[in-house]
Amino acid sequence: MPKFEEFQVLVVASNPKLRTQLRGMLSSFGFSSIHFAISAHTALRHLHARHYELILCDYALGGGQDGQHLLEDLRQHEVITSDTLFVMITSERNHECVVGAAELLPDDYILTPLAPGTLQDRLARLIDKREVFLPARQLAAIGDWLGAIDYCLEAETEHPQYLVDFHRLEAGYHIAAGQLTEAEAIYRRIVASQHIPWAQLGLARCLAFKKDYAAADALLTELIAENSHFMAAYDLLARVRAENGQGDEACKVLQTAIERSPYRLGRHRRLGELAMETGDAATAEKALAEVIRQSAHSHFRDSEIHVRLAQAQIAQNKTDAARATINDLERHLGDQPNAALCKALANAMLHAHDGKTERAQDDLAVAASLTSAGASLSPGLSRELVKACFDQRLERAGSEIVTNILRTTADEQTVGALREMLRMRGLEPLSQEIEQNVQKEVRDLIKAGAEKARTGDYDGAVEAMMNAVRQMPGHPVVLFNAALALLRRIEHLGWNGALAREARAFIERARNIDPASGRLATLAEYMHVLIERNGVAVGNNPRPAHRQASA
Repeated sequence: MPKFEEFQVLVVASNPKLRTQLRGMLSSFGFSSIHFAISAHTALRHLHARHYELILCDYALGGGQDGQHLLEDLRQHEVITSDTLFVMITSERNHECVVGAAELLPDDYILTPLAPGTLQDRLARLIDKREVFLPARQLAAIGDWLGAIDYCLEAETEHPQYLVDFHRLEAGYHIAAGQLTEAEAIYRRIVASQHIPWAQLGLARCLAFKKDYAAADALLTELIAENSHFMAAYDLLARVRAENGQGDEACKVLQTAIERSPYRLGRHRRLGELAMETGDAATAEKALAEVIRQSAHSHFRDSEIHVRLAQAQIAQNKTDAARATINDLERHLGDQPNAALCKALANAMLHAHDGKTERAQDDLAVAASLTSAGASLSPGLSRELVKACFDQRLERAGSEIVTNILRTTADEQTVGALREMLRMRGLEPLSQEIEQNVQKEVRDLIKAGAEKARTGDYDGAVEAMMNAVRQMPGHPVVLFNAALALLRRIEHLGWNGALAREARAFIERARNIDPASGRLATLAEYMHVLIERNGVAVGNNPRPAHRQASA
């Protein structure tokens, strides 16, 4: 029996009878540190204050956010880590609700009424399994994805009942380490022997990373035909089709997914954004209005949704509705960091539609000054700001915002979309000039750091590259070189946990931008060697001693 008394437990339930019942059951099982939250908002306060190993959450949380939307927020915003068990408790048997909650992959989904013996057994099994995988997750958490793979390979012989789970983890850690070929081989081996949906999904993801969109599309289409409620396959298929220039088809996939599982906010948002890009303002309005409705009680409400909704309404000449949306933004989200920027952009769109050029230009000037002062938008909405500036003949402001986007969000799709937008406006020479200027900035920044390292000034090299990241926080080349500078400093001057965490964060950010980059594998191996060489322990577990550092 696992040591329940060592666990920090959070119970999230608005129903006082359920809280009392769980308090009694959990105490009788041996849990001694049990905390309670009566709403999603209170749960977030608890989770920001301490780390919990186990969360038991009721699906129905009264008039506020429900358990499904809470879990979606916790995962999307990384409030909880992979070693936290999340158990959904519900009396809900509605098919759409069950599918929606299950697709978020809680560690367990338990229907009421609760039977003490059954609950104890299920929690015991969950915790036992957690303890088996915990060392791998702890290694991955410090950036030693190769060490995590080693642990899985060693532990799967000791725990054969979890063999498939270990294979799944291994493939994921190979992707994290930039080893797409190795991950693809694992997925193909599993798919060849048995049709396991997550393995087919993983294989399709590897193919998408490599931009083999046709193969990924065919695999996902087949997967959905065989498993019509495997919702992650719809999301990936929509992304594959969107990246392959099939925006309309991507929207159709998302609409089908929403029919199957109507409560995922991220999916509604993606549909709204894609529909606007393809010119279907009515679909965009419906999807974005649903995001605002369902997220009304979320701690993570986003001002940008209101801008997108107002844009969709303006495109349909619903100017009164757009004004109401902008007023709602100011009234309910005015204290958010980018609220003023969002309001300025939305008003500029509305004034431009009404033919009030001077007022639109004034609002865009406000938006441009806010971006210069550090306010930011998502890449997609940043492009809308650029479009508005050039359409209102504010070329200088537009050029400055394009430059800022390339410094902060230099993924291939964003660069390509900006390039095409400027080309369509006859501004291809300007696009080339801005890109060349940014590339020169990157080379100069990296050169400054490399020169410091060449002379043995590793602290100076780190300082130079950290400055480069501050100037270009979303440029993958800058992020790769910043991680390299940090690891070189550790190699030559000794282990530094804070710098290692910075290096891991830079690698992860670079991976999100360019998951197929060959630099990822090199940095992952470097990180692994340094962690092993310095004998860094994880949690209460010493490092596995079976693998020797290779450099």
